[in-house]
Amino acid sequence: MQIILWITLPLAGLILGWTFRWLYARFQLSSSEQKAERLKRDAVKEAEALKREMVVETKDELLRERNQQEKELRERRIEQQKFEKRLLQKEENLDNKLAYVERQQQSIIDRERKNDEREAQLSQQEEHWQKELERVSGLTREDARKMIISSLEDDARHDAQGLMNKIEQEAQLTAEKKGREILISTIQRMSSEVNAEVTVASVSLPNDEMKGRIIGREGRNIRTLETLTGVDIIIDDTPEAVVVSCFDPVRKEIARRSLERLISDGRIHPTRIEEVVQKVTQEISQHIYEEGEKILFDLGIHHMKPEGIRGLGRLVFRTSYGQNVLAHSKEVAIFAGMIAAEIGADVEVAKRGGLLHDVGKGIESDGDSNHVELGVELAKRIGEDPRVINGIAAHHGDVPHSCVESVIVQIADALSASRPGARRETLDNYIKRLENLEKIAEDFEGVDKAYAIQAGRELRIMVDHEKVSDAEAKDIARAIAKRIENELRYPGRIKVTMIRETRIVEYAR
Repeated sequence: MQIILWITLPLAGLILGWTFRWLYARFQLSSSEQKAERLKRDAVKEAEALKREMVVETKDELLRERNQQEKELRERRIEQQKFEKRLLQKEENLDNKLAYVERQQQSIIDRERKNDEREAQLSQQEEHWQKELERVSGLTREDARKMIISSLEDDARHDAQGLMNKIEQEAQLTAEKKGREILISTIQRMSSEVNAEVTVASVSLPNDEMKGRIIGREGRNIRTLETLTGVDIIIDDTPEAVVVSCFDPVRKEIARRSLERLISDGRIHPTRIEEVVQKVTQEISQHIYEEGEKILFDLGIHHMKPEGIRGLGRLVFRTSYGQNVLAHSKEVAIFAGMIAAEIGADVEVAKRGGLLHDVGKGIESDGDSNHVELGVELAKRIGEDPRVINGIAAHHGDVPHSCVESVIVQIADALSASRPGARRETLDNYIKRLENLEKIAEDFEGVDKAYAIQAGRELRIMVDHEKVSDAEAKDIARAIAKRIENELRYPGRIKVTMIRETRIVEYAR
């Protein structure tokens, strides 16, 4: 019985489980079918709604397209109407112009016909008057033509001569103006320092006892120094200073440096003096060569022999009227290069000629040759261009110019030397020039007082208004300026100001 029970119970459980599972599956299937049905209905509804929206949007799009097409059609129709209207206006304008041209043509035809008639009448009158003129003057037509041609030739020659004179005057004025512009531009582009000319140099001493050591026992030290350097050493009552005097600036510089080195070293005796002078001489020689090379490098000039470089370097110790000769030569080279570039000349030749024009001033010579001749000899020895040599020889007008570069060198030399402040004028010459200016003005009749002002660059003249009229004052001013040009030498220009005034003074009592 128990066995049957154990067998029946599992079987009943199994059947009950299967039944329960089948019922659950049926329930799940029925629920899925219902869910699917709901999804299907929702999808159908969404599709219909989407369909209706698309239909509405399509209708709206079609409506917009149709409105746009209608708008474009209207615009095209309006544009076409405007175009047709313009065509009609152009046709009307063309018709009007055609009618105007036809009227003008007819008018031209009428004028030509009238001109032909008038020309025929004038021809008849001309023939008539020609016959009358021939009868009255007794000349044939050919004779009258020759007479008129001769008269016209004379008039033409006279007019041509006047025109030629006018052109020459204008060309001269233009050339002078252009030349002034080039020179002024050249001067304005150059600026340099002004150096003072000195023939003495002062050497400071630490104390007055050093003067005795410089003199030495029985004067042997100072004699040795003067003999080796070729200078004069002046020892006076000036406290803590001695003066080195020499007209040769190179020797003066050697002596000054040697003396300073000896004072600094403290050992002053003939042997030491000889050593120091020899060493300083070598240093000065090297310095001279370096200065020559430096000036060539600054100007961009190449291929010059050592003798020429040393000649240029010596100019650094030379001065002329307070102007350093090497600086002056550099200025002249720069000016010459600028002017040559402006007028199309050879810039290299002009610069070399300007740089070497005063090279003779740095050459020592026992003869009576001047610096121009010495410079020409040096330029020939170092193989310079003949145009450069002519520039050196002709810059003072001693020989004629053979090329335009030589003329440029002379102009550049005058520019560098005569520009205001370039050269120092001594006090005596300055005062004498002012006195000469005033004296020239006071020599003229009617001049009351004359004053040289602005450092001699202006001459202000007072004239007696009772003796000199306005017209006479102009003539006197012109005559004074002409006399100053002929009798005096001066840098730049001098302004002559003539003052004529009438002063009437009354007193009320």
